[in-house]
Amino acid sequence: MHSFLRHPSHATALRATLWSARWTASATLAALLLTACGSTPLPPWPSSSTAQRPQAAAPLPRPQPGTVVPAPLGQQPTTQHPAVVASPLPPHAPLAVQNEGPMAPPYGAAVAARFPNPSISYSTPGLGLDRRAFTTNAELGQWLNSLADKAPRGATRTKLLHIGTSQRGEPIQGLLLTRAAGTDPASLDTSGRPTVVLIGQQHGDEPAGSEALLVISSELAQGLLEPLLDRINVVVVPRANPDGAAANTRVTASGVDMNRDHLLLNTPEARALAQVINDYRPILVVDAHEYTAVGRYLQKFNAIQRYDALLQYTTTANYPEFLTKASQEWYHQPMVAALKAQGITSDWYYTTSTNPQDKRISMGGTQPDTGRNVNGLKNTVSLLIETRGVGIGRMHIQRRVHSQVTAITSALRTTAERAANLEQVRSFVARDVSALACRDQVVIEAAATPTQRDLDFLDPETGADRVIRVDWNSSLTLRTTKSRARPCGYWLAAGSTAAVERLRLLGLQVMRVAEPGAMLAETYRETARETGDRQDVLGTIAGGTGIVRVQVSTVRSAVDAPAGSFYVPLNQPRANLAVAALEPDTQNSYFANRMIEDLGQTARVMATPALVFEETD
Repeated sequence: MHSFLRHPSHATALRATLWSARWTASATLAALLLTACGSTPLPPWPSSSTAQRPQAAAPLPRPQPGTVVPAPLGQQPTTQHPAVVASPLPPHAPLAVQNEGPMAPPYGAAVAARFPNPSISYSTPGLGLDRRAFTTNAELGQWLNSLADKAPRGATRTKLLHIGTSQRGEPIQGLLLTRAAGTDPASLDTSGRPTVVLIGQQHGDEPAGSEALLVISSELAQGLLEPLLDRINVVVVPRANPDGAAANTRVTASGVDMNRDHLLLNTPEARALAQVINDYRPILVVDAHEYTAVGRYLQKFNAIQRYDALLQYTTTANYPEFLTKASQEWYHQPMVAALKAQGITSDWYYTTSTNPQDKRISMGGTQPDTGRNVNGLKNTVSLLIETRGVGIGRMHIQRRVHSQVTAITSALRTTAERAANLEQVRSFVARDVSALACRDQVVIEAAATPTQRDLDFLDPETGADRVIRVDWNSSLTLRTTKSRARPCGYWLAAGSTAAVERLRLLGLQVMRVAEPGAMLAETYRETARETGDRQDVLGTIAGGTGIVRVQVSTVRSAVDAPAGSFYVPLNQPRANLAVAALEPDTQNSYFANRMIEDLGQTARVMATPALVFEETD
């Protein structure tokens, strides 16, 4: 059916009343926020001042008479809910996987003593004392299936989700947990409860997140965390990369780092996760990983990683300011406090290049390619939780899982506590991003800010703390390296069907031109070209070879838009993903990665087009 594409009134968006009158904030903070955003007046931030903020998350109010929201897992086990969480399923798979075998500890007893087991013990198929392998994909499926409802138990409903299939044919499965009237996405929307998506093991050699999410799924279904479902819905995807897990490798079966594939969506694994986000529209996405504890840190600094957990939220260009504030104040600060209360050390996430001569330390990347950053541009709070695990086999596995469970539980509790606040922030951000179309500037590329800091390590011989001054690339403060006037949208030639498919998988609206017409646009003129590989702070990205890097200038002109070509409007909530994908002169763009073959196949539309469009599925 034909329809005219209309740009929403900016004045209407500016006048939108999104905030409860009972919320208050300091006049100083409100003034700073009003100054910080030029597009839409920002409302007062609904939180207490730093001085008033408690060190740990306050207990939730009772959601209903007689129902008490529990303390975080691992605190004060009782006879009703012992701290050993869940029982292992009978094993139905070999106790060793192909690439796993006994390994010599990479450090001595003095270092190991700094990471004692927690006071509780978690039980999953892969955490048995006699196991050499972590939970197999078959066991994981059995675990989730055992929690899925055969018939509803009380108010809680659970549903086994068949999310996708890996490149080797392994199922990618999840579990939905809710107290909504039904388990379909529409019922979850109708419930008024925000949804959380928890993802584990995008990298196959990082098992603690997957094991922790089995624990979390069990406790949400029938344990200590179940009362949280009065306030939130949860989708748990314990293992996003089954093939990598089976082979104990970081990458997918095709050799791609799937956590750098969330904008391009080349792998079925990344596409499956994108569909989950589209279906369930989460307000929070948590991505559970592990990081290298020894390896190049020992080589570069003669030191060993100190922290149990490293944390980071979305840090990429064009991420809405209010979501950054929510990530920092409502999630990161309580999470740090919850970990500290359990004797678990944490810091910002950081890594270092595989080049032994490069001693710079960098926080998580600023590129719009990781799950953390791409999901953030879908207007979620998107959190990365990394525990020290790569390169140490099964060492400290109970502590690693405990760190993940503690951090994830904190994030779930925050979402339950702030459910109404978060929905209002999301509503505001969706309108604000949409209202920016055709206005001001948009950041094309941004980079971390170089600085220095003291970083705690461990002495490899004595296990004592060692403070080392390092060059530190901070992603908390981004430097704009390239910007342009924000267009009203992007035109794509009729042959750009591969790009259109990926844009729709990102949750973007793409319109097909129904009748030929003309648009005021900017076309791209190539000024320089080179070929190379996609890079991150580690070095070359696995599976990211053969890109085309161009430099361009823009030329204002009238452009003919034939019937059958496409238009991607920017007056939509996920508009910043279109910018990331369609500005050609970045390493993650669809042009650089050959989904758009020629610069003439796209243009920046600089005035609302007077064209007739048809929307297609």
